[in-house]
Amino acid sequence: MRVYQSENTEIGGAFMKKPTEMLSEEHQHILKVIDAMETECGSIESGKAVDSEFFRDAVDFIRNYADRFHHSKEEDILFKELCKDTVQLHCNPVEQMLYEHDLGRKFVKGIEEGLKKGSKTKVVENARGYSELLREHIYKEDNVLYPMADMALGNEAQKSMIKKFKEAEEKKFSKGTKERYLDIANKLGRRNTRRKTG
Repeated sequence: MRVYQSENTEIGGAFMKKPTEMLSEEHQHILKVIDAMETECGSIESGKAVDSEFFRDAVDFIRNYADRFHHSKEEDILFKELCKDTVQLHCNPVEQMLYEHDLGRKFVKGIEEGLKKGSKTKVVENARGYSELLREHIYKEDNVLYPMADMALGNEAQKSMIKKFKEAEEKKFSKGTKERYLDIANKLGRRNTRRKTG
C-alpha cells in the first residue's frame, strides 16, 4: 500500500512532514504485522499448531504501538482537532474511525482469550477479523480522512499537532521503546517473508 503523501508544512523556515503523513508512515509498520498475522493464520488453517510466541509478540505490538502509540495520537490530537467548531468538514468520519478502533481492541482481546484457552479457532477468527478491519480502516484513513484533514486544517493547527505528537511520544514511550516495537514489526515481517519464499 502506498504511504499517504501530502505537501510538506513549513515550520520555522524549514519544510517538515505533515501530521497526516507521519501517521501514514506508522501505518506501514502496522501493515507489516498484519501481513505476518494473515500468513500465520493460513499456516494454522493448513494444520500448523498455534505459535503462542508469535501471537504474543503481535498482540504486544498492536496494544502498544498500533493502539497506545498510533491510535492515541489520532484520538487525542487529530480527531479532536477535526471536531472543533472552527473546522469545516462536509462529512466528519471521526465517529466511525473511533468505532473501528474499539472494534479492533475487541478482536485483540479475542486473540488473547483464544491463546489462554488453547483455541485455534478463536485465535484465527479474531486475528483475521483484526487484520481485515485494520486493512480497510487504514485504507479509509490514508485515502479519505487524511486528505480531508489536510484540506480542513490550517498551517497553525498543523504545526500545533506536530508539537503535540512529539510530546505524546515522549510521554507514552520511554527512550528506545518505539525502536523496540519497530524491531518486533521487522522481526515478524522477516518471518513472514521467509514463510512466503520458503
